[in-house]
Amino acid sequence: MSAGDDILLRVEGRVGHATLNRPKALNALSYDMAMALERALHDWRDDPAVDMVLIDAEGEKAFCAGGDINALYSTGKTGNFDYARTFWADEYRLNAKIAAFPKPYVALMDGIVMGGGVGVSAHGSHRIVTEKTMLAMPECGIGLIPDVGGTWLLAHAPGRIGEYLGLTGARIGAADAMYAGFADTFVPSDKLDALKARLLATGDVSCITEFAAQPPAGDLANIANEIETAFSGSSIPEIADALGDMDAEWAGKAAKAIDRGSPISLACTLEMVRAARDDRSVADSLKREYRFVSRCMEHGDFLEGVRAAIIDKDRNPVFAGASKEVPAERVAQMLAPPPGGDIEIPV
Repeated sequence: MSAGDDILLRVEGRVGHATLNRPKALNALSYDMAMALERALHDWRDDPAVDMVLIDAEGEKAFCAGGDINALYSTGKTGNFDYARTFWADEYRLNAKIAAFPKPYVALMDGIVMGGGVGVSAHGSHRIVTEKTMLAMPECGIGLIPDVGGTWLLAHAPGRIGEYLGLTGARIGAADAMYAGFADTFVPSDKLDALKARLLATGDVSCITEFAAQPPAGDLANIANEIETAFSGSSIPEIADALGDMDAEWAGKAAKAIDRGSPISLACTLEMVRAARDDRSVADSLKREYRFVSRCMEHGDFLEGVRAAIIDKDRNPVFAGASKEVPAERVAQMLAPPPGGDIEIPV
């Protein structure tokens, strides 16, 4: 199946309309899909006949459940790390382009939104969630880190919410996605078709407010102070110990999630989220993320994490390192600029 089938790109009225079209694969984002979207955005940015961009997805379950991990795994297992490095570098440039897009970029984040799906939605100017939205950044569980600009988004969540979401991969709904800064507006799913029709007819994002409503209550605001206490630790073991001292259901789940994660991914995620708070733009965070992913197959846990979660599905990865105590030197090695220097990300 070509990218032309997997992502539908057209101009309707004064709207550049992109639709992810792999519902059987939960609209997983392939390299060809990402590049097709990047080319379309390049054209629509400079087209005076296009006033805004709308991105949505086919299917009832997912907006986009992430990147096409199978392709990354199959090439990496043969010792070909260049495909993944190219995929990630070009995907990150797409994420930066979305973040800096000069026209309204409306993302209808209905259903599952994870990993690469966050990258093509949460950097937009108008991010719409529904009662069906389930958003997560679960990358530490497969030996990756919250990438596609995820460390930038997590860094700007309130308090230590970013550390919590990034280290545990916790799944959140509409209200919590808005609280954490991943979304702006709640629209009931049964009103999405009408909203979409209005946007396509007018090209005017001001109509979104007419469809907005209050989302069902979330959880993050109620436990934010406890999260602040637990996730202020300077290391993963400190955070795990703090969670172990808490008598709360959410803390127990968080501790188990951290225990299942890749030690090097967890340690680097903690470092990266905190470093991103001083970044000037998402481009700075993306460059740092690339430093990790460019090494995660050869020197990290990515291939083993994907094997256990997606290929063999035994849910029993054997990650490197006997404990969550990762030497600072190891983190520094994973986050050092690549031999050829940081990737170029136009701002």
